[in-house]
Amino acid sequence: MKTPDHWQNKGFYAKMLLPAGMLYAAATALRCKIKQPQKVSVPVICIGNLTAGGTGKTPTATAIADLLKQDKYKPAFVSRGYGGKLCGVMVNVRQHTAQEVGDEPLLLAREAPVSINPNRFLAAQKAIENGADILIMDDGFQNPGLYKDLSFLIFDGSVGIGNGWPVPAGPLRENFINGIKRAQAAVIIGEDRHRLADKLHGLPLFGAKIVSELPPYSFDRVVAFAGIGRPEKFYDSLRQHGLEPIKTINFPDHHFYSQQELTELLQLAQAENAKIITTAKDFVKIPPQMQPLFHVLEIKIKWDNEQALRQFIYDHLPQLSIKERQTQL
Repeated sequence: MKTPDHWQNKGFYAKMLLPAGMLYAAATALRCKIKQPQKVSVPVICIGNLTAGGTGKTPTATAIADLLKQDKYKPAFVSRGYGGKLCGVMVNVRQHTAQEVGDEPLLLAREAPVSINPNRFLAAQKAIENGADILIMDDGFQNPGLYKDLSFLIFDGSVGIGNGWPVPAGPLRENFINGIKRAQAAVIIGEDRHRLADKLHGLPLFGAKIVSELPPYSFDRVVAFAGIGRPEKFYDSLRQHGLEPIKTINFPDHHFYSQQELTELLQLAQAENAKIITTAKDFVKIPPQMQPLFHVLEIKIKWDNEQALRQFIYDHLPQLSIKERQTQL
């Protein structure tokens, strides 16, 4: 899905859709109010957002898993498995495809085990059975099925919250104030161009940036394609590496590529005497036998103050502190 232009303004089209947006927000609020979340035996960290579209949840979830692994915890991800056909399984990167388990779970599984199930409580139980001692929900902030011990809201500083109205009139998944009341902290990725920090009503805030890495190849000319919420973020990252794509091809978010589409992309790059490059999220959807023909721009989160974030997590979880954990190992 391409981010609609009217999400950034309060023009005629957005106003026409506002009644539907208010109903959407009311339904979300009602669902969160009436459903009692189920608690599991290990802490649950939720990495969520208040807006539709890409804000950086998945790289943030990966970065927090890496932080926990540094302290010898055994994190696992809990995911809905959006777009996948399977349910109630632990993701196996060597056996499962994105069509089976979804693209984001396959990407997360490179960092830690992933349990997929639309029923987040059942997904959590399965992850615990497989040895997890702490769980990370990638998305699911508006899903009340699983009790969350600690919730982070992720914001893209370059976009903010658009016009501040709910879907479909704007980008919000729920009422902004209601959302921040249920969270314990926020993360703003990149420069805060829309003064989000002033709108968070004192919610603890952590800053971060996305850093990207090119593979060790020579790139003079590139054709770039992406099937993500905001493909322009990917193209901007390439430009920061001094690469201006000759052509860019956009696909819908979570798009699954056919053999013909991938072949046509390769032929296009060949005709332009260029390399073909995509995002890590798209790369995992390419069949393994074709992956060597494509290049990928890897991204990761770099925290402004990682130690402060680490201390905040341990202060808010019913779990061992860093010092106690390291003493026992």
